[in-house]
Amino acid sequence: MVKKWARLFQQGRESCEDDSRPGRPVTVVTEENVRKIEKLVLADRRIKLWQIAEELQISKERVGEIIHEHMNMRKISARWVPKMLTPFDKQRRLQTSKDFLELVGDNIDEICDRIVTVDETWVRQYDSESKQESMQWTKKGERPPKKFKVQKSASKLMVTIFWDSEGVLLINYLPKGTTMNGQYYANLLAQAREAVIQKRRGKLSRGVLFLQDNASVHTARVSRQALKDTGLSEIDHPPYSPDRAPSDYFLFSNLKKELRGRRFVDDNQMKMAVESHFDCKEKEYFLGGLKVLYTRCEKCISLEGDYIEK
Repeated sequence: MVKKWARLFQQGRESCEDDSRPGRPVTVVTEENVRKIEKLVLADRRIKLWQIAEELQISKERVGEIIHEHMNMRKISARWVPKMLTPFDKQRRLQTSKDFLELVGDNIDEICDRIVTVDETWVRQYDSESKQESMQWTKKGERPPKKFKVQKSASKLMVTIFWDSEGVLLINYLPKGTTMNGQYYANLLAQAREAVIQKRRGKLSRGVLFLQDNASVHTARVSRQALKDTGLSEIDHPPYSPDRAPSDYFLFSNLKKELRGRRFVDDNQMKMAVESHFDCKEKEYFLGGLKVLYTRCEKCISLEGDYIEK
């Protein structure tokens, strides 16, 4: 490159600037790509930058630019959310945090024992380890092992998990070709109520406190009616608050960490891996995950309703 420029100056060139090229500069930051990325993010709030990049065949850097600068979003507890909360959003988060602390009082174990919570996530046949997870110890001067780029598996399962302070109540895998909608979720609510009756004797009579986020399938009219029919009391959960959702900040993050780097040959292997992950956990594991909600509400109050980054 240096020789090339030296030769050009010897030939009479005076400027270091690149010559102008015919035509308009190529850019991938287009309205069409913004719409495509927005559609992918809304379909899966936990989708990663490189997954979008592979899907649309554009660089991860440009995907990040579109999401952060054009869609004005950021990731909290592994979910894409608006970068800036409105004053109304912050006030809602602040008030619901105060309400939860007031509900708990000095009886955190009792309240957590009454909670049943739910959420959905995607599980893939292969999800590569993060850079941090793939780090290895090496001796001083020793070359680190090479890390080869691996294509992500397109095969995935949507998993819905209802759980409480004692463990998992119900796991549902969305059948291929089926859409997760209000009616499908309404049927799951009825199944979850039956699971509480069968697995947690006396819990229903003590008064179940049901916690879910504001996903569209959860707030659909048919879903709201189904929840009303179950007789469960709902804990108010503010919008755009995965940092206040136990499944997001605890259950799914730990599950994904264990599954990353493992390759599954089919859906059955994926299901077995998910279920074995939870089968080996003690009750204290699940209770601990719910108890963190109390400290997160305290943190939310101290931040005047803003996001809890960690």
